[in-house]
Amino acid sequence: MSDLIAKETSCKQSSLGQCTAINRLLEPVERDLGGFSVRRFLPSKELASVGPFIFFDHLGPAVFPPGTGIDVRPHPHIGLATVTYVFSGEILHRDNLGHVQPIRPNEINWMTAGKGIVHSERTGLELRRQGHTLEALQLWLALPEEEQECEPFFTHYGESSLPLVEHEKMKIRVLIGEAFGVKSAVKTHSSTLYAEVLLEPGGRVALPEHIKERAVYVVSGKLTVQGTELKQHQMAIFDKSPAVEFEATEPTRLVIIGGKKLGKRTVWWNLVSSRKELIEQAKQDWREKKFPRVPGETEFIPLPQE
Repeated sequence: MSDLIAKETSCKQSSLGQCTAINRLLEPVERDLGGFSVRRFLPSKELASVGPFIFFDHLGPAVFPPGTGIDVRPHPHIGLATVTYVFSGEILHRDNLGHVQPIRPNEINWMTAGKGIVHSERTGLELRRQGHTLEALQLWLALPEEEQECEPFFTHYGESSLPLVEHEKMKIRVLIGEAFGVKSAVKTHSSTLYAEVLLEPGGRVALPEHIKERAVYVVSGKLTVQGTELKQHQMAIFDKSPAVEFEATEPTRLVIIGGKKLGKRTVWWNLVSSRKELIEQAKQDWREKKFPRVPGETEFIPLPQE
């Protein structure tokens, strides 16, 4: 799915005359993957990342009748960490390290690829028999240069690891990092923020100010910020202006992402690095089947050009 590139609209060029904090509005490139859609925001043609986040996909919501589901065959990653968060449904993760872990709502699967990992993502047998609705976000984070070739590892974080803050007309779950007076238990490689916010009509939330680069994605619903309307499936990239506050005009789900930028990265298919020779080596290793296999899996995704 790495051929999807988001469309970008400059705030100054898009009749947002009253906008002072929004640098850019991103509209997704959408693609139908056989019964469900994927919306990609990062990378875009002119915006490679927000903080350490170099990839942002919104899957679904997709309704799978009984007997159907997703089957993302085994594929490799290097130089990044993947973060999967599910709004509804379930995804079954398997990797070459031997982990078999379903990811359900209010949980996080964190996978650090480092020098190389192989995994698959599928619908489990029980859920496949029943049928289900799937909606999820998958984000990739660049690793600091000194950790790009670290040993790969996988960690699952349950709901209790992701603190929930509740106020009138507002619920905030801090998925990664520290904000709104709480701190997630998720261990990161660099300064990172990732939070989910649910707002009732009239509910308000302020954008954290301690994050160097920051963006907001409207999963569903509608917001206003400084007189500008943010609609469903729009991502706003913000500058460092203080006291930026959102108000929901209808029931709204949004996510906030941001953190410290880690420098230029090359992204080719599922491979990420600051050194192109590492990507070329990974391509050759995958072509020659030198990556370890996922236990119990015989399929694989070939290199895109092959």
